[in-house]
Amino acid sequence: MPSLRLCGRCFLTKWTLALIASLALAGCDRPDPFVHRDTRLLMGTVVEITASGDNEQALRGAVDAAYAEMERLIGIMSHYDEASAVSAVSRAAGRAPVKVPPELMTVLQMAQRVSERSDGAFDVTIGGLKGWQFDPARPRAASPAEIATQRPNVDYRRLRLDPAAGTAFLERPGMRLDLGAIAKLPIVAAAMATLERHGIGNAMINGGGDVQVRGRMQGRPWRVGIRDGHRPGELYAALPLTRGFVVSSGDYERRFERGGKRYHHILDPRTGYPVEGVNGVTLVAERLEDVNGLSAAVMVLGADKGRQLIERTPGLEGIIFAADGSTWVSPSLAARLERTPP
Repeated sequence: MPSLRLCGRCFLTKWTLALIASLALAGCDRPDPFVHRDTRLLMGTVVEITASGDNEQALRGAVDAAYAEMERLIGIMSHYDEASAVSAVSRAAGRAPVKVPPELMTVLQMAQRVSERSDGAFDVTIGGLKGWQFDPARPRAASPAEIATQRPNVDYRRLRLDPAAGTAFLERPGMRLDLGAIAKLPIVAAAMATLERHGIGNAMINGGGDVQVRGRMQGRPWRVGIRDGHRPGELYAALPLTRGFVVSSGDYERRFERGGKRYHHILDPRTGYPVEGVNGVTLVAERLEDVNGLSAAVMVLGADKGRQLIERTPGLEGIIFAADGSTWVSPSLAARLERTPP
């Protein structure tokens, strides 16, 4: 599963950034008085906020406040930060419950629900698999012995939450939280809520491929580009949207090759190895709770079971790019996509 980072190498290409910008502005024939776009490195990727309104100074202030809120939450939820609440829970594994901020408790409760809905395909304790490293400068594959030793440390059922006391407890020594597949979208949503509190009604936030939109861009729906999971350098389609989330996971982001085999960062909590069978997943929903964490779960479940999970989740639509070259699209989503010419 992806890892949440404070900052780091940008995994988006210049081509991707240009694509995002072009889609945000495409078809704009009625310009707003002001459009403000700000791009910064957060969470190990590029985060871009585009907002429009009638006061340039107000836009800049709102966007700065949104980034400040994201940085605050990252400080709570990043396991790369030894001072974070998440790191404190992991250090106390097997010893004692740890008091956690309400924002973290909410995300951990959400993680438990996603784990239950996906029969453990999503597991927030995946951080217990410590042998894998996907830093491009220092990639490392875990050995079979390491996986066999560490695999018992991955079990979402051994994360105990006490909302009344505000505590989280990992029951087994060696267990470790990794919120990379579950925290980014709530952080993006908190940034959007900050913009709304500052009176900004039209905005798009792109957190390295996890997108939330609200309102319109110069009078027209935002157009969110969907990467082709079989050809990651190409656009599969664009989705006009005025409210909601578009979330993607894929085996093409953080990866390395060893001995002719490709390894990527989305790990199967049941085996300890990178998932196989699906190249990429894109999910769309209006509500955060309908989509958060499920793109990684679908990758783990595979094309058939992943499709079933999407179909039985109200409010959720999706695309699955299977490793056999096939592509499945939810019928309701297929009717909304704008396919691009080859």
